[in-house]
Amino acid sequence: MRLFVRTFIGLIAFVVAITPSLADGLPQVEVWKDPNCGCCNKWIAHLQDAGFDVTAHNTRRVGAAREKLGMPNRYASCHVARIGDYVIEGHVPADDIKRLLEERPMAKGLAVPGMPMGSPGMEGPRSESYQTLLIGSGGNAKVFAEH
Repeated sequence: MRLFVRTFIGLIAFVVAITPSLADGLPQVEVWKDPNCGCCNKWIAHLQDAGFDVTAHNTRRVGAAREKLGMPNRYASCHVARIGDYVIEGHVPADDIKRLLEERPMAKGLAVPGMPMGSPGMEGPRSESYQTLLIGSGGNAKVFAEH
């Protein structure tokens, strides 16, 4: 019986160790995106590869979801997400999201406005520099990361 218990406990520890969303304590991500958007699907895969558990909501009204979540339209991209108490707009790298969740600043969330080439989900033959913005609760922005 003891061998069974030790084996069972070892198995649970192993599963937790190889499951990043459990091991890292990452919250569920909800994404609102157009059903035909390929770059949104690539961004979702980027988050999943980083250990996030993602639920996608296909909608032709991404702007309405953005408005409901309180992200100012001037930071718009092709999809919007909610992670815990934060809103994530656009092709924000998973590492920036993890940093946000670790630092827990008082903010609405993060945004990568537009669809910059080379950002997660927008990989291609060329890349451009872009910034991840920290959006304050009043809609103001400051640079959170440079890529």
